[in-house]
Amino acid sequence: DRRLRLRGRRPQIRKPVRSVSSRLPERSSPGRRVFSASAGVPGRQKWGDKPAAVCYTVGLGPGRAEAICVQTRRRIMRGKKFLAWCRGEAVLLTAAVCAAVSAVAVPPSAAYLGYIDLRVLCLLLCLMAVVAGLQHCGVFLVLSQRLLAGEKNVRLLQLLLVLLPFFCSMAVTNDVALITFAPFALLLLDQMDCRAAAVPLLVLQTIAANLGSMATPVGNPQNLYLYGAYGLSAGDFFPVVLPLAGISLACLTAAALPVLPRDLQIPPVHPQPLRQPGKLALYGALFLLCLLTVFRILPYGLLTVLVLGTLAAVEPALLRKLDVSLLCTFICFFVVSGNLGRLPAVHGFLQSLLERSTLLTGVLTSQIISNVPAAVLLSGFTDNWRELLLGVDIGGLGTPVASLASLITLKLYLRSPGARPARYLAVFTAWNAVLLAVLLA
Repeated sequence: DRRLRLRGRRPQIRKPVRSVSSRLPERSSPGRRVFSASAGVPGRQKWGDKPAAVCYTVGLGPGRAEAICVQTRRRIMRGKKFLAWCRGEAVLLTAAVCAAVSAVAVPPSAAYLGYIDLRVLCLLLCLMAVVAGLQHCGVFLVLSQRLLAGEKNVRLLQLLLVLLPFFCSMAVTNDVALITFAPFALLLLDQMDCRAAAVPLLVLQTIAANLGSMATPVGNPQNLYLYGAYGLSAGDFFPVVLPLAGISLACLTAAALPVLPRDLQIPPVHPQPLRQPGKLALYGALFLLCLLTVFRILPYGLLTVLVLGTLAAVEPALLRKLDVSLLCTFICFFVVSGNLGRLPAVHGFLQSLLERSTLLTGVLTSQIISNVPAAVLLSGFTDNWRELLLGVDIGGLGTPVASLASLITLKLYLRSPGARPARYLAVFTAWNAVLLAVLLA
């Protein structure tokens, strides 16, 4: 074709190759946007709205044209999947970028190994694995259905829907509590034809899960990390967090009463059986072993071998579903925290902020980078673990990124029919601001 142009002759345009449609039937549906090459211009391509997958080629055989279309289609799909992954793992990518930038200032060395708290990572991995097993058995959904079964008045129903995530998050983390109870609440509202109450109910469920999880060392990742990083005991931990959890419970109880209309007709809830009752006792025993390890009765290495070995033998598919990105995020922020601690200027700046108010520094940092990374970052610059613990726990209120569990409910609501993102964010911000002010006071 190039030689023909140099001689002043136009290249011959081949006929459209329509055999691609037989290989890619999804492109042949009418009205869909398909990929087509510009006629007469080799290598240049554009988007067009054609009813069939047509590739106009210049100097290419049909087989080569088909291969180019298929390869282009695959590259586009891979690009879309990569962008979707980046949006879903924004915190991990931010942590990785921060770790890379800090590594420029502090070159990698053997000292990096001392940054990583292996005990916290192993405990977090084991808890995620065991909770995934309990969730796979359907124990949380069955529990909620049994509590809501029978005749219930509206006041009791709305209290149960809001307080179930509050108490369950103490044992199975705030993320799992919301993944379990938020979809169930939406389904129940659809059955009652009360979709208008979805926004306030989901917002209160999110706040309840974030505040309830502060009451135990295993309720959220930042508690688990701080409990181990400062070598706390049960006598140190619970007197600090339980009074705040009690105030949170009272506020949520008062806020939950006006959520549903009083004349609402409640449909009957029929409890479903457990999906795998035989494995429930096994996962329950592993969860007790996790608690013993948290309180330093059982070595974390032995627990890791027992949990991972049991799941590999009983339910290997669950190991592939674990949130490995959370562990990678912890590792990245371990590196960031360790490197910043070796920079005198940054170390002095963070220490000056923490000396003024560790509580407010924890709250404000959580609004920007989320409370889990804030706990990892700030713990290397202060010994005031009490205010730091309260700061990152209370700091889960505020912006949607202050606690990653809040994003779970937001995504579930946006996927539901008739979602109104602006109203949800307005109600979310208002309730979080009010409760944040109450708890800080």
